[in-house]
Amino acid sequence: MGQQQLLLVILVTIIVGVATVVAINIFGQSAQNANVDATRQDVMTLAAMAQGWYIKPALLGGGGGTFTGIDVKELGFGYDKNATTAPTATVFSNENASFTLTAGDKTLTIEATCKQAPKTVTAEVGPSEVTSLAVADVTPG
Repeated sequence: MGQQQLLLVILVTIIVGVATVVAINIFGQSAQNANVDATRQDVMTLAAMAQGWYIKPALLGGGGGTFTGIDVKELGFGYDKNATTAPTATVFSNENASFTLTAGDKTLTIEATCKQAPKTVTAEVGPSEVTSLAVADVTPG
């Protein structure tokens, strides 16, 4: 009887250990997925703010029909003002990602690199729609 109880204790210990490792892996993956989702939401928020800035007349502090000259400080998007690299009009970060805005006359490209996941989220924004939204793996190098 003692040998069976000892084997049972060892078996339960192994099962609990495996379950713990699986739970830790799932939690880590969930945190990365949450970061990608939050970054995607930030990109879409920036896109909506940029479209509002695009249609606002230049006399009122908007783009006056162009994305050229867009500035994150004028959009009112929350970003980290105390980042190690000082935010500029088109390069900035928040707790989710680092962002780069590339403005053309009628298009704006928003690229965000997630801070907790090896992913980038890129959006192409037009005056009245988001023409593309893509999530891609970060290529090492």
